[in-house]
Amino acid sequence: MATTVTQSGQITLPKAVRDQLGLTPGSQVDFRQAADGSVVLVRVDQASLADRFDKLRGHAGAGPNTDAVMALTRGEP
Repeated sequence: MATTVTQSGQITLPKAVRDQLGLTPGSQVDFRQAADGSVVLVRVDQASLADRFDKLRGHAGAGPNTDAVMALTRGEP
């Protein structure tokens, strides 16, 4: 995947790269030079998986309590 550097030094990251790293507008990235001289692009602001799931917790509503679930499993009305 090749891209062109603009006169102001900007590049457009190919969509495949953005998708692979999960980059969205406002994402922060870091450029790191490897021992062999190559440059690696790393997402800096990537939240851990636990953080991602924590954001979704509680969105399904309160739901039934334990007694109600037990009654359902026993076939009680």
